[in-house]
Amino acid sequence: MTNTHLNTTNPLTISSRIEKRSHRGELTQKQVDNFQDFLTKINQEFLQHRIITNNTYTRWFSYGTATDKELRYFIQQFSVFSNQFLIAALLKAINSPTIEQSRKSREILLNELGVIYRKPDRSIDSNLSQTEEDKDREGDPELVSTEGTVDGGICRFRAAHFEWLVNLAEGLGLHYEEIGKRKHGSSTTLHFCNELQRLYGSDDPHIAEGASFAVENWAAAGFWQELEEGLTRIKQARYPQLRLAFFSWHNRVEMQHAGHTLEELEAVYFQADFDQAKFMQGGREILDAIAVFGMVWRRIVLE
Repeated sequence: MTNTHLNTTNPLTISSRIEKRSHRGELTQKQVDNFQDFLTKINQEFLQHRIITNNTYTRWFSYGTATDKELRYFIQQFSVFSNQFLIAALLKAINSPTIEQSRKSREILLNELGVIYRKPDRSIDSNLSQTEEDKDREGDPELVSTEGTVDGGICRFRAAHFEWLVNLAEGLGLHYEEIGKRKHGSSTTLHFCNELQRLYGSDDPHIAEGASFAVENWAAAGFWQELEEGLTRIKQARYPQLRLAFFSWHNRVEMQHAGHTLEELEAVYFQADFDQAKFMQGGREILDAIAVFGMVWRRIVLE
């Protein structure tokens, strides 16, 4: 395995969807040019943010050299973020300005809670011949899918993302009662959780849209990839029974989520009431909160 260090992302540009709308006369050339200027601003202020271009923690983590103490601390803090994200996701669903956006938000929340994505043309048991190693790396087909919809999907307790994290933590000597609660979080972890609720779950749709856009593009810019690389190395060297499905699944699905954010932005940008300043505010502030959260995990060795 080689380190890919994917903390870069492709610059945003006009999509074929916008080009088609322009050709049909739905958008003027000036509108298209203004949208490209806005994408350039996002490229500069979001995609060049230090937590995306230079995430020193995940780069270090990818080498698999974290001590047991560092590793358990990381998993404990990550579990708090993961579990508390449910509150932000619920707020986002509650505060969605349209029924369509509400459904998209509920899709994410319900999948987090254990409703399995379902592809209408594929049964969930189509890959049940996988080995246990394959299931851990790619996801047990009884519990996970990266495509489809939760509409008509099956809910299973073991498919809840937090239960995957519990399985991983158990392999490191951490138990359910030791992870996930606010009382287990550091001040910086709780700051990020609070900011997620304030921004990602904001009742101002423009701030929420900007925060969501930034979060998804941060997650897809190598964050999950480098964490999975580090954990895979640790599993190979020290913990052969470590269950990595939580991280491997998120690494596979986040690129799809990031791709959807541009489509969502295209849907709201051309509305008369779209507030560019609030969108940028939401994105900048959540990225700053991520930077606080993501840059301090190694401090445990200094305490």
